Amino acid sequence: MGLMSFIKEAGEKLFGKGEAKAAQEAVAQAPSAENLARLNKTAGDAIVTYIEAQGLKVDGLAVGFDGASATVTVSGQAPDQATKEKVLLCCGNVEHVVAVNDQLTVAAPTPEAQYYTVVKGDNLSKISKQFYDTPNKYPVIFEANKPMLTHPDKIYPGQVLRIPPLP
Repeated sequence: MGLMSFIKEAGEKLFGKGEAKAAQEAVAQAPSAENLARLNKTAGDAIVTYIEAQGLKVDGLAVGFDGASATVTVSGQAPDQATKEKVLLCCGNVEHVVAVNDQLTVAAPTPEAQYYTVVKGDNLSKISKQFYDTPNKYPVIFEANKPMLTHPDKIYPGQVLRIPPLP
């Protein structure tokens, strides 16, 4: 549990469409407390929808977004450490999010993964060499970040990845 940092300009663009876009426009036109609360709720709901679309199951999942601080707070109980870490990355690898307040618990705790923020010029082989001393372990990193990653070459600067311990 704690606070994880992310890059605000990097990540999934969840807030610029549908209800989230309408809420943003309402705040721009009339920045009332009611419109800000609506924007925050809509953003939190968009993140929940994204987590669910990834097939990640968390009992009692609750996601809140505070637009003033660009912080997501997530709580609930994940079945395992990998699911917890993927949910945290789903919350943080969203454009306009700078931090995730981790309030998740884990039903079956295991050792935590490390995290790595992708920089320009990175690829999974290079990251694998850095963490595992061989570029040939890149599939481990790819698998650890599925379903958010759909192809080993589709990483971007600013994205935060899970780097699990080797078995």
